[in-house]
Amino acid sequence: MGHGGGGALSAELMEHLFAPAYGNEVLAGLTDSAEVRLGGARLALSTDSYVVRPLFFPGGSIGDLAVNGTVNDLAMSGARAAFLSAAFILEEGTELTVVGRVAQAVGAAARTAGVTVVTGDTKVVDSGHGDGIYLNTSGIGLIPDGVDIRPQRARPGDVVLVSGPVGLHGIAILSVREGLEFGVDVASDTAPLGGLVEAMLAVTRDLHVLRDPTRGGLATSLNEIAAASGTGIVIDEHRVPVPEPVTAACGFLGLDPWYVANEGRLVALVPPADAEAVLAAMRAHPSGAGAAVIGSCVADHPGGVVARSRFGGTRVVELPIGEQLPRIC
Repeated sequence: MGHGGGGALSAELMEHLFAPAYGNEVLAGLTDSAEVRLGGARLALSTDSYVVRPLFFPGGSIGDLAVNGTVNDLAMSGARAAFLSAAFILEEGTELTVVGRVAQAVGAAARTAGVTVVTGDTKVVDSGHGDGIYLNTSGIGLIPDGVDIRPQRARPGDVVLVSGPVGLHGIAILSVREGLEFGVDVASDTAPLGGLVEAMLAVTRDLHVLRDPTRGGLATSLNEIAAASGTGIVIDEHRVPVPEPVTAACGFLGLDPWYVANEGRLVALVPPADAEAVLAAMRAHPSGAGAAVIGSCVADHPGGVVARSRFGGTRVVELPIGEQLPRIC
C-alpha cells in the first residue's frame, strides 16, 4: 500500500521499475502532466486512476475526483483541459443505480470544468475483486505560448503560495470511512483549478512552478519541488492555512495536516516581483479565496524543506515513506 501513497516508496517504484522499463526525456520530467508536441501544438497529457473508498463522501464522489484530478494535473503545466476519457472498472454485483450516480457525477464535474468526455471503456471484474467502482480518466489540453511551468524552474527567492486551507479532503474521507465525528462537518475541497490558473497566468506567464498537493499532501509536494530543482524551501508554520476541524481531527488521530491529501488546492512558486499581484488574482477567484504566502525558496539546504516556527525554531519536513491515509483518491 505504501507504494501507492505518493511518498518515498512511490518514488522508488518509478525510479527503479517504471523508468528503466520505458523511460524517456518527457517522462524524466516527473511533472503532473507530460508536455508533448504534435503537429506544432504544445499539448499537456495526463492520466490517473481513482480507487477512493467510500465512493461518496461529503463534498463529492469518485466521479468528481476523476474529473477534477485530471483537469488539475493538466492545469499544473498551465494547460486548460479540453477532452477527457473515462474508463470504469466495475465489480460484479455493483448496483446500476450506483454506477449511474457516479456517471452523472462525472458528467456534471466535466461541465463545471469546461471539458468534454469523448471516449471511455467499461470492464467488469469478479465479485470480491474490487470495491464497487475503480475509475480512470485521461485528459489532454493546450499549453499557451510563453508558459514554462515545471518543478525544475524553482529558484532561490521565489515566493511560495498556497491557494487555500489544506487537509480537508483527507479528513472528509476519513470521517465517513471510519464513522468519526469531529463536532463540525468537514467536506472535501475537490474542485477544478483551470480557471484559477488562467487568472494567475493573466498576471504573468512567468509562473515557475505549480503543483496540486494530492497524495502525500503539502509536505510531499514541497519535497518533490525542492528535489527536482535543487533549491531549499523554508515554510513559516503559522502561515500555512489549516482549518480548525482539520487541526482538531489530526491532533486526535496523531496525523500531520501537512501530509493529508487535498483535491482542490495548488502550490505556486512565483518570482518575488510578481508575488503580490499573483496573490491578489488568486484571492479574487473563488478557488483561491483563501490563498496565502507561506514561505520562500532559498539557496541553503538544497533539495530540502524546512519549517520555521513563529518563535524562530526550525524542523526538517521530510518526504513520507508511504501515506498516512491510503485510498483517499
